[in-house]
Amino acid sequence: MNIEQLSINTVRTLSIDAIEKANSGHPGLPMGAAPMAYTLWTKHLNFTPKNDWFNRDRFILSAGHGSMLLYSLLHLSDGLDMDEIKNFRQIGSATPGHPEYRHTKGVEVTTGPLGQGLAMSVGFAMAEKHLSARYNKIDFNIVDHYTYVLASDGDLMEGVSHEAASLAGHVNLNKLIVLYDSNDISLDGDLNMSFSEDIKARFTAYGWDYQRVSDGNDIDAINEAIERAKSSDKPSMIEVKTIIGYGAPNVSGKNAAHGAPIGAEERDAAFKYYGFDPKKQFEVSDEVYAHFKETLLARSEQKETEWNEQLEAYKGVHPELYKELVDAIEGELPGDYDAEMPMYQAGEKKATRGTSSDMIQALSKTIPTLFGGAADLASSNKTLVKDETDFSKDNPEGRNVWFGVREFGMAAALNGMAAHGGIYPYGGTFFVFSDYLKPAMRLSAIMGLPVTYVLTHDSVAVGEDGPTHEPVEQLAGLRAIPDLKTIRPADGNETRAAWKVAVESESTPTALVLTRQDVKTLDVDYDIVETGVARGGYIVYDAGDDAIIFASGSEVSLAVNAAEKLAEQGVLIKVASIPNMSEFLSQDKEYRDSVLNKHIENRLAVEMAASIGWHRFVGMDGKLMTIDRFGESGPGAEVVEHLGFTVENVVKKVLEN
Repeated sequence: MNIEQLSINTVRTLSIDAIEKANSGHPGLPMGAAPMAYTLWTKHLNFTPKNDWFNRDRFILSAGHGSMLLYSLLHLSDGLDMDEIKNFRQIGSATPGHPEYRHTKGVEVTTGPLGQGLAMSVGFAMAEKHLSARYNKIDFNIVDHYTYVLASDGDLMEGVSHEAASLAGHVNLNKLIVLYDSNDISLDGDLNMSFSEDIKARFTAYGWDYQRVSDGNDIDAINEAIERAKSSDKPSMIEVKTIIGYGAPNVSGKNAAHGAPIGAEERDAAFKYYGFDPKKQFEVSDEVYAHFKETLLARSEQKETEWNEQLEAYKGVHPELYKELVDAIEGELPGDYDAEMPMYQAGEKKATRGTSSDMIQALSKTIPTLFGGAADLASSNKTLVKDETDFSKDNPEGRNVWFGVREFGMAAALNGMAAHGGIYPYGGTFFVFSDYLKPAMRLSAIMGLPVTYVLTHDSVAVGEDGPTHEPVEQLAGLRAIPDLKTIRPADGNETRAAWKVAVESESTPTALVLTRQDVKTLDVDYDIVETGVARGGYIVYDAGDDAIIFASGSEVSLAVNAAEKLAEQGVLIKVASIPNMSEFLSQDKEYRDSVLNKHIENRLAVEMAASIGWHRFVGMDGKLMTIDRFGESGPGAEVVEHLGFTVENVVKKVLEN
């Protein structure tokens, strides 16, 4: 057998053996898709697993359940030790069940939730297109690479794939190439029971280039298709017809090969079919290692050397752009990045979506790779940068992104931008639609990506749009996501501090939950505000220990107004702003106690959202003014009053026995 076939079959046998040893995994995809993955890696991909140089090509296994395909390729490319292959799906191994970003060297993003890898690839390609437009100059293609995706039937059935593909075609991401493992089988059985679309018609309608390779084992045809895709002026979909579980006689072409080990007998039969000795496990010949070194690694190392030399020359010719780009790649903010960010005077009234807009305008001037927009709500979310142009296929240097009504697709693309690097991404929508974002927000947190989500219209004060648009349970839901900074600022100065938390973050996403209604700036020194927001909570009003009120967002001003009314009656209380509940609860005990004031028995939490979480502040016998029901349709101020959020009711609640 020639070296190409030997290499392909080695990918297959390594995958099978790892899955058999773990007694868990998905062998069907690696067995069927090995030829297309081999062709891409050895003939096209510029990528060195142990060195993530910036201008490398990105490979995204959107069908993350087929992770052993990627791990086998990484091993053959000197990116994973054989011990890790043998430790597949075990605690602490570098080969978890689905690929995990920042866990395994060479994995570009966490995949497995189907559709999201494909959707994140759109963000990768958008980042490449924008950065190349900004930084490439005559004789210098500093940012010039492809994003390759291996996707499955399941990826294309997921709704987010439609959002992502539509956006990719609209902005003409011509360096995005998707290899579709089209095997006509899904987990439950034959694909035609649930999926019968004309893939060519679908992607052509989106504005993509489409090709079909009828034999997934024909590496020459696959190679030619990739070559053509690389020269296309559109994003490319290459449908490759494969056989799931190829080579195993009794499960080949059947759903039995999808999500479980094929068993010893099928393994041995497949090995014989591939020309391998079934008595040998985890066998890799020296010729295969040498072949990957001579193809993928030799080409990629040469490309990396050339790029580093070009970058050094670029530094001499374009020093300011060089520093700007390198700082962005390394996540280094300009030293004076916050110089333009305004502060607000006590008593000044403005909605926090408005003060957030002020921050975006300011940050866009000092952070040149701040890049984002909204899901067709920029005018409401206030995310548009007034002095910048729009990102489009004709103007990729623009920084205002029109994501369209594609909330999930937007959030996934933001993840791709952040994982790509060189971009500070943000995206906006109404807070209630965080439900559409949540699967991608969860992956932001799992991957530790510093994405900023601008979520406005934060409460029942939305008003006339009614219960469908008035968030109630969303705040508790986001607070429950580990490693997501959910910040609901009380005023403009807290919004300023919250944006600082967001852009300074290196390994956590941030959700900014913002008001449509005006809020009054608190009478608190800004230094106290900034420290308090960074630590998740702090005392904003302190007259005495008769009671304490905890609140967030617009309800902090309500609580302070009530505290001032109570003071007129001789009831002297404290008010604490808790903009980031999970961050506050992670502080040291001494700091928490300084805010919680546990010695105070009369304790009240005020928030126009679900009560979940506030018992940790007021105790099981504490008082709550929250909303554990859906809202009402009517003028915002009237809805707020109808649901009891008035100074008089807060005063009454504090005075209750």
